[in-house]
Amino acid sequence: MRQAEQAQGSLLPEYHRATPECPHPDRWSMYDSMTAEAEVLEFLRTLVTTVKPELVVETGAFLGVSTLWIAEGLKRNNRGKIVSCELDPVVFAKAQAKIAASDLSSWIELRNESSLEMQIDGVIDLLFSDSDMAIRAEEIRRFLPQMNPHGLILMHDASSHLKVVREAALKMEAEGLLSVVFLPTPRGLVVAQRRDR
Repeated sequence: MRQAEQAQGSLLPEYHRATPECPHPDRWSMYDSMTAEAEVLEFLRTLVTTVKPELVVETGAFLGVSTLWIAEGLKRNNRGKIVSCELDPVVFAKAQAKIAASDLSSWIELRNESSLEMQIDGVIDLLFSDSDMAIRAEEIRRFLPQMNPHGLILMHDASSHLKVVREAALKMEAEGLLSVVFLPTPRGLVVAQRRDR
């Protein structure tokens, strides 16, 4: 949070190290080291305007930056909502204030709870998993039955040097649960769909 406060919304150079799939991370930008890369935020917004989801679920809102980018896409679509959660009450309060100060709060339902306890009503069209890396696989498995068969699942932090998420995605693909594509961003991004047997 300190890094985000010091940057005050300015873009910083991406600091993650080079990987075989992304040898030039310096070509990307970030607002802080916890929020998705600026280019990934643009991708999320464009994905929302492209696939027109009715229900987006985000885990790990952090300071609400990605939540707002997704909500911006929903507003452009003039439909849908995002339900996002942040477990840490201090971080949640900061995200809540940022969202309240925006003109996008009517598109957002922000909750101070665990993604593993969050109850979601309805069919999920887009799931953005960006919470604690250790629980990402459990999150996906938990929400998978509610996924629209044509919906999309995104998992952030899936680069080859952040092994936990990458290995979880590959394991779920090997189990026949997901079809997975890895986007070569500095921190890595999985784009997946539920694989119906």
